[in-house]
Amino acid sequence: MSRRPFVAGNWKMHKTAAEAVAFVDALAGRIPAAVDVAVCAPFTALAETARVAAGSGIAVYAQNMHQAEKGAFTGEVSAAMLLAAGVNGVLVGHSERRQLFGETDAAVNSKVARAHAAGLQVILAVGETAAEREAELTEQVLERQVAAGLEGLDSEQVAATTLAYEPIWAIGTGLTATPQIAQAAHAFIRGRVAELHGVGERVRIQYGGSVKPENAADLFVQPDIDGGLIGGASLEPDDFAAIVAAATQ
Repeated sequence: MSRRPFVAGNWKMHKTAAEAVAFVDALAGRIPAAVDVAVCAPFTALAETARVAAGSGIAVYAQNMHQAEKGAFTGEVSAAMLLAAGVNGVLVGHSERRQLFGETDAAVNSKVARAHAAGLQVILAVGETAAEREAELTEQVLERQVAAGLEGLDSEQVAATTLAYEPIWAIGTGLTATPQIAQAAHAFIRGRVAELHGVGERVRIQYGGSVKPENAADLFVQPDIDGGLIGGASLEPDDFAAIVAAATQ
């Protein structure tokens, strides 16, 4: 089955609304027809980014959301608030949310379910630490995170979920999994989705972890890698555009 490539830029805690608008203006017109593209903007820039991105082929995702519909959750943002801001989707379960903010597998699953129920697209991030890889626990970690993150979803919701494999030891470190290491992890994830939900060949799986214009093509050509979740290299329009172009090869 042919899966449409998907490249998303995760800006993390970067870019004011004005900077986000300038980025979208610089990127617009450089989106290949064969690739889905998104930027994950900070909360304060979402509405303006969505406004200028409308009709450009650039989707806008939030970097997080709360799993409750509403309530006394100071500092949090709901799915309804994201939709009202014009957002297309949400990134859930990024390693920084898991490690720095204590998000559990159960919380991540609740967010995935809430986002789907609200009509948002979902990128679900999974990945192992350096210690877990060294202990040869990569497959156990991925199996747990994939199974927990997708629990309770129907097959169509699973098929519509983009998974992002991000080996934590390769995020912001300059280290990148070789294409062979990345492919092996992606193939394992796809196999688990197939066994659990029967839609493994339909699910898009992005790779994330120090992806740059120089290495993107070698990663994206692997049979089970369907694009990338890009961190630092997504902050500059030219670098991000080059990575998006690599997904067409």
